[in-house]
Amino acid sequence: MAEFIKVYEENPSEKEIRRIVKILKNDGVIIYPTDTVYGLGCDITSNRALERVAQLRGVKLDKANFSFICEDLSNLSDYVRQIDTPTFKLLKRALPGPYTFILPGNNNLPTVFKKKKTVGIRVPDNAIARAIVKELGNPIISTSIRDEDEVIEYTTDPELILEKWEKLVDAVVDGGYGGNVPSTVIDLTSGEAVLIREGKGDLTI
Repeated sequence: MAEFIKVYEENPSEKEIRRIVKILKNDGVIIYPTDTVYGLGCDITSNRALERVAQLRGVKLDKANFSFICEDLSNLSDYVRQIDTPTFKLLKRALPGPYTFILPGNNNLPTVFKKKKTVGIRVPDNAIARAIVKELGNPIISTSIRDEDEVIEYTTDPELILEKWEKLVDAVVDGGYGGNVPSTVIDLTSGEAVLIREGKGDLTI
């Protein structure tokens, strides 16, 4: 059964953040708040947990489009090939924010992602998600939890999320009501900004 961990975004409790990170370090899978919809994720270095997330989403791991949640842009060069100045300026302007930027990956990507040659980077404007990543010391992967309900595409109430997922994940982080509009996805791999999915982000960045 999943642990239900309440964390306040205004001032995330270090004790609770450490508790969440301990779960992640033990190959755990969590559901956590972002600045858009609630995300399903795990430590990007745990193959076992990555397999579980892929299974929960019904996709093959090597074909999955998971994005990396980073604390800020400082560890971008750990996973992304060198990018030009205009691209970096765009990222600095937009992040933290409700965007997923697709960038060319480098050789440091975890083995399971190497075939893809690209990586989706997220720096959400959400203190809880960024505190988890900071304490963990490397990114967590993110994929939004969709709802089967055709009217409500994304569940926003953490208690309803727990009800649905408590036997499937190790923890649900309650950071209050989530949003129901996903991030805007922009592909920067060609040097030009190409809109892949219009979401919460402002397209005039």
